[in-house]
Amino acid sequence: MTQTTHPSKYLVRAYMERRSQEVKPPPTPDEIRRQLGWGLMLFEQKVGNGRN
Repeated sequence: MTQTTHPSKYLVRAYMERRSQEVKPPPTPDEIRRQLGWGLMLFEQKVGNGRN
């Protein structure tokens, strides 16, 4: 199972402020996610069978 991690709104605001000052075209969505640390984390869900 995967869990999506999201950057804080402060990181996104700072990123958007920096981007608005640049003249070059915007990066790809994958590059934006990489820069903000917005990715998928794999985690294992522990499921017990009710027995000890």
